[in-house]
Amino acid sequence: MTERSRRTARLLIAPLAWFVLAGGVPLSTPPDIDQRLLAAHNAERSRLGIPPLKWSEKLARQSREWAEQLTHIDGLEHSEPTDYADPSDGEEGENLWRGSKGAYTPEQMVNLWIDERRIFINGPFPRNSTTGQWRDVGHYTQVIWRSTKEVGCAIASSEEDDVLVCRYLEGGNVIGEQPY
Repeated sequence: MTERSRRTARLLIAPLAWFVLAGGVPLSTPPDIDQRLLAAHNAERSRLGIPPLKWSEKLARQSREWAEQLTHIDGLEHSEPTDYADPSDGEEGENLWRGSKGAYTPEQMVNLWIDERRIFINGPFPRNSTTGQWRDVGHYTQVIWRSTKEVGCAIASSEEDDVLVCRYLEGGNVIGEQPY
């Protein structure tokens, strides 16, 4: 059996396994990845007393489109606002993550952004890091930005990697403002 046919067999067997595990009831997104990504964000916001985010299907769709694009390149690139944003929505934010395919749960992906809190300072942006580099905590500040109300995320996979894109409305990391 070739590698391609083994991969195809896995792709055909996995949905059947979910069907059987669910007692013959098909599951939408095994196992509710959207809700798991949202819960990972909201757990940290709750820890800080920040209102929870709401899931946005529109932001999730935009994230899915960009995540698919990123599977075709090495590394990560932020999208341009003209690639996805509706100017009437306001400024959007974006967090990106890439790692070995199948090695991380959705919670672990988001928690790698949340781990940036160990060097976070809650001061006016961009003075938010003990290293002096805002980029060292930029994912975390977007997750916890108080005025952000909505999030939508998607995971896409290449042959070797999983790519997570999360979009936020309104975007955080605004110069001179404090995250929370």
